Amino acid sequence: MFRFAPPLGFTLLTIALAAHAALAVDVETAAKIYQDASLRQQVRASLGVMPDHMRQMFAADPGAHLTDQQLDAVTAAAKRGFRIDVFEVPALVALAANLDAETVRKTDAFLESDLGHRMVAADVATALLDEPTIDKIMNGSLNAPSTPKRDALFDKLERASRSTESTVQIFLSLGQAVAIGTAVGAGRDQTQVADNARKSGEAGRAELERNMREPLRRYLAYSYRDMSDEELKHLLAFFESDVGKRFVSAYIASLGAGFDAMGRRSGEQLGETLREMAQAQLNLPVRSPPPAIAAPAPATAPVR
Repeated sequence: MFRFAPPLGFTLLTIALAAHAALAVDVETAAKIYQDASLRQQVRASLGVMPDHMRQMFAADPGAHLTDQQLDAVTAAAKRGFRIDVFEVPALVALAANLDAETVRKTDAFLESDLGHRMVAADVATALLDEPTIDKIMNGSLNAPSTPKRDALFDKLERASRSTESTVQIFLSLGQAVAIGTAVGAGRDQTQVADNARKSGEAGRAELERNMREPLRRYLAYSYRDMSDEELKHLLAFFESDVGKRFVSAYIASLGAGFDAMGRRSGEQLGETLREMAQAQLNLPVRSPPPAIAAPAPATAPVR
């Protein structure tokens, strides 16, 4: 079994953070759930493509007008920001803050069960697929045999696990985090940037959710294609239980905190680089405004 190995300095940092946060359970306890859910493996599987996606996002922004050199800076900043060590501490602290002892006990029992192991193994296996294959799954060109009954079960599973809601929220939060980080790195006041990014994201939330719900249902159906209808019913029963709902909320909070941290780190790195490039070009202390940033388009597999 995979054993959780914290990064260097993890213990001292989390102790310091815990001293200033009302954690419902301790970080070590949360780390057991993090490990059993194989969250690290799933997140790491999504990080390799982030630099390219960030570059594409900036290149497609008509208001940015970035040069190739500036786009190279976007790629470099994303490589420095989207790392598991940047994700892990805030994710674990958020997980601990949103769990309680009863939820940990019952969730751990579920994840350690045969069905729980199979669910997590299926999640990891799909997350590790190459991006073209994942795209085929989500657009429906690669799917598993199904029946109306199974389709109905996956519809319920998608909603109970809040897959669409959480995926869209992560993308919107990520876009806002990158925008704020870029503003900070460029030496600008982040308040207006954050407000604009939030309004832009909220304006597109409903459409994103409409566009993502069916692809995410397909993603679940493909991931759990080897499970029987009865096993799917047991999964649904867990997610619809009070414990399951609390676990899902904690899981989403953990992902949100981790991706927010990575987005801010990337933005800060980018803002600093763009400012340095502007100063070098003009030989003046210019504070170049960061490019306008929209919420990232859903381009990678969701992390469940």
